[in-house]
Amino acid sequence: MTSRRKRKKSHAGRWVAALLILAVLGSGASYLYIRGYDKARDPASEETIEFIVAPGMSTTAIASALEEKGLIGSTFLFKQKSKWQGYDGRYQAGTFHLSPSMTMEALMNALMDAKKESVRFTIPEGYTIRQTAAALAEQGLVEEQEFLRILEKEDFDFRFMSEVGKGADRLEGFLFPDTYDVFVGASERDIILKMLSRFDEVFLPEYYDRAEELDRSVLEIVTIASLVEEETRAPEERKRVSGVLYNRLEIGMKLGFCSTIQYLLGEPKELLLYSDLEIDSPYNTYMYTGLPPGPISSPGKECILAALYPEETDYIYFVLKAYGSTEHNFAVTSAEFYQYKEEYSKTLP
Repeated sequence: MTSRRKRKKSHAGRWVAALLILAVLGSGASYLYIRGYDKARDPASEETIEFIVAPGMSTTAIASALEEKGLIGSTFLFKQKSKWQGYDGRYQAGTFHLSPSMTMEALMNALMDAKKESVRFTIPEGYTIRQTAAALAEQGLVEEQEFLRILEKEDFDFRFMSEVGKGADRLEGFLFPDTYDVFVGASERDIILKMLSRFDEVFLPEYYDRAEELDRSVLEIVTIASLVEEETRAPEERKRVSGVLYNRLEIGMKLGFCSTIQYLLGEPKELLLYSDLEIDSPYNTYMYTGLPPGPISSPGKECILAALYPEETDYIYFVLKAYGSTEHNFAVTSAEFYQYKEEYSKTLP
C-alpha cells in the first residue's frame, strides 16, 4: 500500500513538473514572438498621419490611439512589446507624423523622440546591393557592413523568401529601386524591410501565376529582369531583349551578356578585355549556358514586366548601334550579327 502511494505521488510530481516546463516554454515562445514581431500595418502605404501624444498619456492609451488611426493592428502586441523592449513609460508627448508603412519598432522609436525628422533617399534602377549599401552609408543612414550582414543573415517574412538561397548575394534584385522616406535613426533592418516590402507590393500575386506559366521561379524572373535592366537602357527595347534572352535559353545557346561579366568583376569597366571573358564563374554567361545563379542588380517594374511578358520574336542577337548609344540592332542570323558588330566596332574610340 505504501509503495503504491509513493508511486502515485511520484507520477503526480512528474506531471506537475512537466506542466511547469510547458508553461515556461510557452511563455518563452510568446516572449520571443512578441519581441520579434515587427511588421508594418500596410508596408505599401504612402499616407502620413498626424499623431498626438498628450502629456502623461499611458502606453495603453497610446496603443489604443495607434490602432484607431490604423497605424498598428494589435494594441496587445504593442503593449507587450513595449514592456519587454523596455519602452514602457518612455514615449514622449508631442506631435508626430507617422505612416502605416512603418514597422512597430520604427513607430516605437519615433514616439520616444519628439524631435524625429524624416529623410528621403532614392535607389536607382540597376543598383546592386553593394551599391545600395554604399549609397545609404554615404548619406549616413546605415552602417554599411551591418546593412550587408543583415541582408545575408537575417530572416524576413515574405512569400518570395522561400526561393532565395544563402550567401551574401541572396537578396540581390529584391531591394526594390524607388524613392523612400524614413525617420532619421531608422535601423538598417527598418530600411531593408521597407525596400523588401516595396518589392512585395510591386510583384503582384498574378506575377507568381505568370512565372509558373513560364515554368520559371520568381528568382529566375527577377534574374531575367535584372539582365534586361543592364543590357538595355532603351525602354522600348526591354521586351524585345527579354525575347532574345528566352530564345537563347530555348535553343541552349550561351547568353553571352557583358553585364554578367561586369557584375562578377565588382568594379564596372568601360570596355571589357578578352581576358575578362575567361574568368571562371557561374556568372560568366560567355562560359556557362543558362541563367546566372541570381539577379545582377535591382530591376525596376518595367523590366520585371518584360521578363514576365517577353516579345515573341525570332531575334537571337543584338548589338549596340554605336559606342555610347542606348539603341541596338537586332538580328536573326549570325551573318547579320557580324555585320552589325563590324559597324559598331568602327565607332569605338
